[in-house]
Amino acid sequence: MISTREKILQVLLNNPLSTINDLAEAVGINPISVRHHLTALQVEGSVQAVEERHGVGRPRLAYSLTDSGAEKFPTRYLNLTNLLLSQLKNRLSKTDFENLFRHIGREMTAQLPPKVRAKSLEERLDILAAFMTQQGFTLEWSKKGENYEITELTCPFFHIGKHHPEVCTIDQTLISTVLTAPVRKVQCLVDGDFQCSYILELSKMEN
Repeated sequence: MISTREKILQVLLNNPLSTINDLAEAVGINPISVRHHLTALQVEGSVQAVEERHGVGRPRLAYSLTDSGAEKFPTRYLNLTNLLLSQLKNRLSKTDFENLFRHIGREMTAQLPPKVRAKSLEERLDILAAFMTQQGFTLEWSKKGENYEITELTCPFFHIGKHHPEVCTIDQTLISTVLTAPVRKVQCLVDGDFQCSYILELSKMEN
């Protein structure tokens, strides 16, 4: 069942700059309840308000989605992304197509300061977890015997990966680049597993 806040977001997607009264009528609740939900949506960063003048008197507030709020409706972007990737796949060799995602992964890690490479392994793992969270992943790591296991519980590329599994090369490249060591994938969400997981073997770490 769609929640009231989801209904408000849907209305704002189709009717930006709606007032509280507009939203109350569209959603079917009273204006006081709408105001309560809008406050919560503003706090989470999904909705923004601007003052709108309408003749004599105080300006009224009109509401619209932020970029973050608009991203809650990804279907149109997913369709376009899948079409673009299909076109690229038809024009590139398998190797070149996979290398494209490796390049993207390396470009993403360029945001990190060079001094990260001088950190200890476990410090780099913590930096990796925080960085991946910023990119939309939910990542955890743990020591498993002589090695380390890195687990992704969620992936922002999951829906794309179902059509183009090569996109998984991005996160594997992110991980291996930050850790300066190759990692071996042992589970994958796209393959039907409950998570993506990688093994970092200490014997393969750079000296």
